[in-house]
Amino acid sequence: MPQRYPFYFKLCLVLLMLVLIGGILFIGQDILLPLLFSIVFAILLVPVSNLMQRIGIPRVGAMLLTILLALSFFGALVYFLSAQVASFLEDVPTIKKNLNAHINSLQKWVRQSFNISVREQDKMVSEATGNLKDSGTGVLGNTVFTAASFLFTCILLPLYTFLIMFYKDLIKKFLLDVFDTSHKSKVQEVLSESRTIIQSYMVGLLIEMAIVTGLNAAGFFIIGIKYAIFLAVLSAILNMIPYIGMLIASVICMVITLTTSNNLSDIIWVGAVLVFVQFLDNNIIMPYVVSSKVRINALVSILGVLIGGSIAGIGGMFLSIPGIAILKVIFDRVDDLKPWGMLMGDDYVKLKPRIHKRLGKKAPIKK
Repeated sequence: MPQRYPFYFKLCLVLLMLVLIGGILFIGQDILLPLLFSIVFAILLVPVSNLMQRIGIPRVGAMLLTILLALSFFGALVYFLSAQVASFLEDVPTIKKNLNAHINSLQKWVRQSFNISVREQDKMVSEATGNLKDSGTGVLGNTVFTAASFLFTCILLPLYTFLIMFYKDLIKKFLLDVFDTSHKSKVQEVLSESRTIIQSYMVGLLIEMAIVTGLNAAGFFIIGIKYAIFLAVLSAILNMIPYIGMLIASVICMVITLTTSNNLSDIIWVGAVLVFVQFLDNNIIMPYVVSSKVRINALVSILGVLIGGSIAGIGGMFLSIPGIAILKVIFDRVDDLKPWGMLMGDDYVKLKPRIHKRLGKKAPIKK
């Protein structure tokens, strides 16, 4: 008869496992983040590579061509954003003029509301600017280091992705053989479902990004603001960060509109468009396009995004949802961890009969 451990011992083991995973990601994020992104990209690109192999392209050539197509897509996106930023910088004189007008209006409002003269406001701004200049050297050094790290990561990602695609059968065999024979069927289920979840999630994100871009662009064109397409694409890209991305996009879009328009109503309309699109995204697009396979409740998703961001920044935010989804798949197939999988899910309807039973009520009969 198998030994039964007390519940608090199991709880401690699960919490220790989660802390260890977070600690390892925090300490080794410079190494692990490119590897994790490469795994996601490899899983996403494998079906395209397999399709090319079926039409007669050699295996290695199909993998290289698939990665080249993905790089071309990202390169075109980066080129578009860079061109839009360059066009934005060409309007610096107009931006300064509009910004000065808004600053003058703000200073008048502060003087009337808080009885602080314009000279005192300028003095406070000068002191704050002086503090920024004092720390400018450190900021510059961090910027250079970040740029170098980003360039190094961009070089590693295609290499890692190719090697993972090339050795995927070997990696799969290792994961199956490292566990006991009695658990191989569950391991196979976890691998298969994890692959399906990541592919569905990534494809759904791309479809969602295209829909959100179209809706934002249509709204911005109706308003008649400058850089409508640029702001629409930027907000759609930031929206890929769950829950928090659209908030950041709203602030950025409204600030850019503030610097390119003299009409304050444009800023209000931009915010209204973003809020409306976010409402459609949260209630229609996300549930039906993205969340059909990733069944995680909103509370766990938000906590996961925040924890992922605190551990590994923007990359951690992006990888948090697929990571939590894979953890849920594992928890659902381990008897002692099933309550954790239930806690992470959003199948509240399935719990209603149990709740009624515990309360001594008769569960509703499904018609």
